[in-house]
Amino acid sequence: MDLVLEGLWNLAGAVGQLFLQPFYYISIIMVLLLYRRQVILERRLFHVRLNNWLTQTWRTVLGGLLAGICVSLIGAFIGMTLTVEGILCIWAVAIVLLLIRVRYLCLAYSVGLLGVIQFVLDRFPSFVGSGWGAEVIRAVRELNIPALLCLVGLLHLAEGLLVRWQGASFAGPLFFEGKRGRLVGGYQMQSLWPVPLLLLIPAHTTGGVLPWTPLFGGDAWQEGFGLVALPIIIGFSEMTSGMLPKVKARLTSNRLMVYGLAVLALALLSHWWGWLLLPAALVSFLAHEGLVWFSRFEEQEASPLFVNPAGGLKVLAILPGSPAQEMGIQAGETISKVNGVPVPTKEEMHAALRMNPAFCKLEVLNLKGELKFLQRAIYAGEHHQLGVILAPDEKAPVAVRLQPLSLLQLLKPRRSEAGARGGKRRPAGRGGDTASQPPSAG
Repeated sequence: MDLVLEGLWNLAGAVGQLFLQPFYYISIIMVLLLYRRQVILERRLFHVRLNNWLTQTWRTVLGGLLAGICVSLIGAFIGMTLTVEGILCIWAVAIVLLLIRVRYLCLAYSVGLLGVIQFVLDRFPSFVGSGWGAEVIRAVRELNIPALLCLVGLLHLAEGLLVRWQGASFAGPLFFEGKRGRLVGGYQMQSLWPVPLLLLIPAHTTGGVLPWTPLFGGDAWQEGFGLVALPIIIGFSEMTSGMLPKVKARLTSNRLMVYGLAVLALALLSHWWGWLLLPAALVSFLAHEGLVWFSRFEEQEASPLFVNPAGGLKVLAILPGSPAQEMGIQAGETISKVNGVPVPTKEEMHAALRMNPAFCKLEVLNLKGELKFLQRAIYAGEHHQLGVILAPDEKAPVAVRLQPLSLLQLLKPRRSEAGARGGKRRPAGRGGDTASQPPSAG
């Protein structure tokens, strides 16, 4: 009973500590800025809002909370030594990496780099520094890197599950320049999850002792336990023009989970064989970066899916609650006829819809290449194009220009777009807004 009461007391203290730390609120603000920027981009490209940034934010906060609970429960059996100074070191490195590129705001990079720094410092035990530098060096030396790498592996397993669960629903359609300067349709899949962790650590208390010995155990656990709050942020960013969002999300999820298992295995082995600590730390961020570059290469080699075929119009996206959604039209399908009239161009589709403004009949090729017939009454005030966003043609007024997403673009999205709009539009139809460069995970 005393153990339960002490556990509840420590839990209350850790939760209070979590909400007193600014890092958790910073991560939620980052999520808000990311989705706000996505909505601005959608309005610029399609003159409509496909997603609600407040709803998206709450969904990711909830997903991150569930991930934090699960990882915290598993972490109770792992055990780690983590001080407040150690938490500050992790966040300091993460913020520096954030200033370089937003996708570097990932525990895999910060813990991996701290592991390399600790390995170098351990080669020079006599080097202690002076002043505040000495405190930083001491905090880095005391970090339990194998345990933190285990945490990185667990978080990427959780991230893989979150991507599978929520990744496709956060996909935003866009137009961008493909091979040979041709405009193609695609999706930007981007999300961040603020994850509040409550980590079980050994502490000098007069309370109860755990009834089990954590994996990273030791004599320190015989003197009591405590809880420490560690708010972090995980996320992914992918761009796809050759796959449907659900397919891309499932593929990314599988790769993240394989990566998480690999880091977890290396972290556990480095606990028993110390010489594996440096390889484990290097794999933490180098393999992560490898996933990014491999996915980018894969997209460059893939044939674009969202281009208009001869004699039809490819569907890029469907507006929520639109006639097209009610009719069952899906992204990736091809509209071949409207009211019995072939529609090889958008102008001809608009003309065919005006033939009977109160009712429409469609002939649509589904994803398997099979023809299906759809029909529906059209009511006043409904979207003039049935709520269908079509793949771009050569007359598309604007497209995104891919570039690495910076912190400035999150803070001032309209300013970054304005810088991209200047100048006359080239014949192939380029140059409008900016989007973060794909892809990233973690």
